[in-house]
Amino acid sequence: MSVRRLHTEQPDSFAFTAENLTWAEGQIRKYPQGRKSSAVIPLLWRAQEQHGWLTEPAIRTVAEMLDMAPIRVLEVATFYTMYNLKPVGKHYVQVCGNISCMLRGSDELMQACEREIGPRDTINEDLDMSWTEVECAGACTNAPVVAIGDDYIEDLTGEKLAEIIGKIARGEAVKPGPQNGRHSSEPEGGATSLLNEEAIFEAWKAFSPKMPNEKAAEPELLADKHEELELIADAHDEPELLEDDHVEPVLLAEAPEGGADNLKLIKGVGPKLEGILHELGVYTFAQVAEWTPENVAWVDGRLKFKGRIARDGWIDQCKLLASGQETEFSKRTKKGDA
Repeated sequence: MSVRRLHTEQPDSFAFTAENLTWAEGQIRKYPQGRKSSAVIPLLWRAQEQHGWLTEPAIRTVAEMLDMAPIRVLEVATFYTMYNLKPVGKHYVQVCGNISCMLRGSDELMQACEREIGPRDTINEDLDMSWTEVECAGACTNAPVVAIGDDYIEDLTGEKLAEIIGKIARGEAVKPGPQNGRHSSEPEGGATSLLNEEAIFEAWKAFSPKMPNEKAAEPELLADKHEELELIADAHDEPELLEDDHVEPVLLAEAPEGGADNLKLIKGVGPKLEGILHELGVYTFAQVAEWTPENVAWVDGRLKFKGRIARDGWIDQCKLLASGQETEFSKRTKKGDA
């Protein structure tokens, strides 16, 4: 464990901005009386975001807000390396030097930082940039990796990192994530598993509640926990209407007065799908209840869950829910059993 001390030069004072103070007070209210100290980590982080690094006056301010002894807050600040105890550049490059990144060339990345920015833990005034080495960044599959601000830049080489530093210096946007063309964290040569759609579909059917299996999962659980398998199962549904036959349903620019219906009461709709429906402009049961096959085709194409609307019977469910009645699924959901 490295020794971490406060910077020798400190500002005279620190105060949260009005906006950040309101946010901080909201964080404190999340915890029971007598447990305000639980908010110490987020408050220190917001103080660092506001000032650029964590100062001694900021630590004292947080301690006063949380009724903590300053030494206790200092212990937190010096323990966690995510807190910068001395000034850093506006663009702060954190190079992971742990074993996965080391084996994949993190030394090359540090050399690139030395050349393009300067010595470690010093600010290049011209670029308003600095860099440091950190412990595991938690992105081992995409090693070597650096964090720049809130973004992870992955699958790097020294040459690629030097190019990225140049873009930042010129004020150009940098795309986060893998830099070698791979998608997310899949194998570098492309996917190597789950390639046989027929086999996956058969596996999905084995757990489907429609099959005569006493241990089959409940429909609503299947909808929430096996969305990837449903994507493949969708490929086996009836052929969809031609694009020309897709008709946009009635959509709303915002939730109606009185608020949106709880679309999660529809079997097959979880929080993720509810969010997508809201983005499309679908907020009420009545809207869904009026969908025609052409409307369903239009929505299907945008949900990317082809066949789910018909398979789970959204329209019939919504006709009941819109009229004030309940479905078995909505009753169980309200009781917390679904």
